[in-house]
Amino acid sequence: HVQLVESGGGSVQAGGSLRLSCVASGDTIGRHCMGWFRQAPGKEREGVAVIDSDGATSSLGSVKGRFTISQTGGPNTLDLQMNSLKPEDTAMCYCAAGGIWWQGRCHEYKYWGQGTQVTVS
Repeated sequence: HVQLVESGGGSVQAGGSLRLSCVASGDTIGRHCMGWFRQAPGKEREGVAVIDSDGATSSLGSVKGRFTISQTGGPNTLDLQMNSLKPEDTAMCYCAAGGIWWQGRCHEYKYWGQGTQVTVS
């Protein structure tokens, strides 16, 4: 099975930057989607950015131009560069892997990290 470990969360002032990193260990991820999700207190979980097995990326409209998802460290890693952070970005952020490409989207992520807190004041 696969384990995901996130790092890079923290507390920053509005306008600042953070870089989240995720490393997968265990069985190889293979040709599946990976993504970053977040959940703010009292709100539903939402997808922030995803990368499919072909390397194509997509992101939540509210973070376009500010966040960039990548796999700089190889196929079993996932990074999220977050710039121009806003207070509304405050959330617990989760790395997910093993998503299945189906009907134009990534679905059914099988593996999830423990989460890393992002706080913007």
